Amino acid sequence: MFKRNRIAWVIVLVIAALSIDAFAQRKTKKKPAPAPQTQLAKLREEYINATKDYKTSLEKLLAIYEGNVKKAEEKLDLSKKLLAEGLIPKTQVEENERAVADAKNKVSETRRQMTTANEQIAGVLVETAADEQIAKDLRLAGQRLVRTSSFTRFIGGPGWNLSEAWKIQRFFSDTFHKELPIAVFGQGAIHERWRLDHRNAMDIQLHPDGPEGQALLNFLQRNGIPYSAFRSAIPGTATGPHIHIGRPSHRY
Repeated sequence: MFKRNRIAWVIVLVIAALSIDAFAQRKTKKKPAPAPQTQLAKLREEYINATKDYKTSLEKLLAIYEGNVKKAEEKLDLSKKLLAEGLIPKTQVEENERAVADAKNKVSETRRQMTTANEQIAGVLVETAADEQIAKDLRLAGQRLVRTSSFTRFIGGPGWNLSEAWKIQRFFSDTFHKELPIAVFGQGAIHERWRLDHRNAMDIQLHPDGPEGQALLNFLQRNGIPYSAFRSAIPGTATGPHIHIGRPSHRY
């Protein structure tokens, strides 16, 4: 009888030990790594926030530069009056004119940087919206030509290579007598940060619904060149329509 009770207690202790070990394993089990899409969404959010902070700093800088323009113009006006009275040499006026021009150039450059920041934010947002829309409707992913209200995506043929970009550039220059407005050719800094493979693609600063954009898209389709054309405006943030030539960039 005693022996049977002892065996029963041993069994109970073994079961308890196994339960404790299983609980400990559940507690110490590592969380699975975030899915690639989740990581990409996080990187996009971080980039947008960083770009917005950069834009805010530019706005503060712009206010300073605009104030410098006003001061330089006032100084120039005064020097012109003093020159008319023969109190200062003409070289002083010329120096003040250069100061005004320099101050205005800084304002123009800062505004250009702010526009670029807007376009970068908008580009991220419209591409995110396109990915989300395709993810919600899996039927779109298998189609050769996908059209939605915000973007158009053409799968194209398998043989596209960025080395053939000269054909697109020649078509555009022959048709419109100006250079193709290329924003990013191949891998850019933002693609490196996001670990996106953009080596076989280029981004064109054209609205896909404009005459130049439409002509370019028709040329790409006739020649089987893949593209993604974004036309959406981002209310309250920016408008950054563009045409991505090449297959969609994927994480590496």
